[in-house]
Amino acid sequence: MKLPIVAYGDPVLKKVCVDIDETYPDLQQLIKNMFETMYNASGVGLAAPQIGLPIRLFIVDTKGDEDEEAYVKVFINAQILEETGELWAFNEGCLSIPEVREDVMRKPNILIKYYDENWKLHEEKVTGFPARVIQHEYDHIEGKLFTDKLSLLRKQMLRSKLDNISKGNVQTDYKMRFPKQNRKR
Repeated sequence: MKLPIVAYGDPVLKKVCVDIDETYPDLQQLIKNMFETMYNASGVGLAAPQIGLPIRLFIVDTKGDEDEEAYVKVFINAQILEETGELWAFNEGCLSIPEVREDVMRKPNILIKYYDENWKLHEEKVTGFPARVIQHEYDHIEGKLFTDKLSLLRKQMLRSKLDNISKGNVQTDYKMRFPKQNRKR
């Protein structure tokens, strides 16, 4: 089932999320719905807060290109243990903040510990684009958005666009839930 994506301005996007355990209700169905929602919106990652759930769960599918294999994973109760390398800029977007893309500085290498959908514990080094997507989604479960990483001046320049998103004054190809209006798209 395709779920509505929560838009910028909703308080759930600013919450530090809570761990879950194997007894979380209908977890496998939730994961399946998250992948369907992400693919429908042409995303490469989706975190639970983006569908209104303040839990430490996110998914990634980088789809790959000619040089790289697709990186498809489920992350439950993830912890980034280390970020290394020289900061590099990359133009990021977010399904919760449609029509806004900005250069964000991140380190290219991470060490992450997480449970997969079968509750197997992993500790993994990830580099390049998959590491960037993981960092972006991890920020979501920590109550942060990519816009939080922008300069104050840049945030001020985006203010009216962000306000319009929270009011539902934006066009998307997927369903969204807006904090400053009652209707869904």
